[in-house]
Amino acid sequence: MTISINEALNIIYQNVEAKSTHILPIEEALGAIVAKEYKATFDLPRFDNSAMDGYAVKVNDAGKTVHIKEITYAGDLAEDVFKEGEVVKIMTGAPTPKGCEAIVPIEDVIEQEAGIQLPENIKKNMMIRWKGEDIKSGEVFLYKQTKVTAYTLALLSSQGITHIEVYRKPKVVIFSTGDELKAHYEKIEQHQLYNSNAPMFSARAKELGCNISYIASTGDTIESLKEAVKNAYDADLILTSGGVSVGDKDFTKEAFTQLGMKTLFSGIDIKPGKPTTFGKMENCLVINLPGNPLAAMVNFEMFVKPTIIKLSGSKGFYHPLIETKMADNHQLRAGKNSVILGSWNGSIFTPIPNQKPGMVSPINRADGMIVTTKKIDFLAKGQTIQMIPIKIDLQSEKERDFFIK
Repeated sequence: MTISINEALNIIYQNVEAKSTHILPIEEALGAIVAKEYKATFDLPRFDNSAMDGYAVKVNDAGKTVHIKEITYAGDLAEDVFKEGEVVKIMTGAPTPKGCEAIVPIEDVIEQEAGIQLPENIKKNMMIRWKGEDIKSGEVFLYKQTKVTAYTLALLSSQGITHIEVYRKPKVVIFSTGDELKAHYEKIEQHQLYNSNAPMFSARAKELGCNISYIASTGDTIESLKEAVKNAYDADLILTSGGVSVGDKDFTKEAFTQLGMKTLFSGIDIKPGKPTTFGKMENCLVINLPGNPLAAMVNFEMFVKPTIIKLSGSKGFYHPLIETKMADNHQLRAGKNSVILGSWNGSIFTPIPNQKPGMVSPINRADGMIVTTKKIDFLAKGQTIQMIPIKIDLQSEKERDFFIK
């Protein structure tokens, strides 16, 4: 029975859970999902310190000529105390001496024989970085189910954390079906095709943080399919393409069913890619995608991507949306929920012309996709739309003014 796109996504959300956790050195955890909350064990900064190279002063000495009592560098112990008429020369990051009321930058003083003359306007507490103003001891500074980035490593390092508990990367096993398919590194005959889906799935799953195993294309028989499935039993997700329609040799679903797969849905009201199946086989999830490359790519983005992200432990597994506008008028056929691939320049969405389910070239040009309901047959130039991003690389070939004025 064919179900809606939202029904298919909800079934995925309800049946996919994160896998086990393990502990990694923080340098090896890049891209992983944090498995628990982390609390600060000390304040950051650990002590009051100077935000500038300058002088620790008393506010009442504004406009006066004062004597330099001491110099304090970053890493030194703070001068215990100083009184009015005195200042402590201090470098950026050095602990402020007791009784410090403000820091005056070096460039704001006038050097004299008897000392230095301070400016007239000194505001209390200026240029002082306070203990704990960044992170306070005991507060959560890193939350569960968030992704480890380069900037997360800076945060962890600032607390002296060397290892972190993260969710294990999902293992995805990929294979395609079809006697006509050959791997891209093999020689083919006139009647055969190169398998473009498996390399595409492998690379995209790696981009999403998975460990990948690839099984060579299987033949179009029940036994060959069952043998491939048995070799993939240790996977968290088995991903196949082809053999899911109603042709004489479309045995993929039957092979999985004979091996105990519980089908959770089979057939989605979506164009392209209606014959998509999602099921469970013990602890392993199974997604069977269509064999046509563009249809397979669309349904990977719509259904496999959120599956992988939820398996990875992230709480951000719903499709992100970017509000944008149509570049031109676009006519389409009503009656089906349609996915339209397009390019996006940061301002407008341009549908890729001539995108058919069996094509390969449009998928490389797609920055995102839009989804229309059955009643939509026309999108107007300038119309506001919601785009699901696929690949967003906004480095510009043209220099632009980035200042807000």
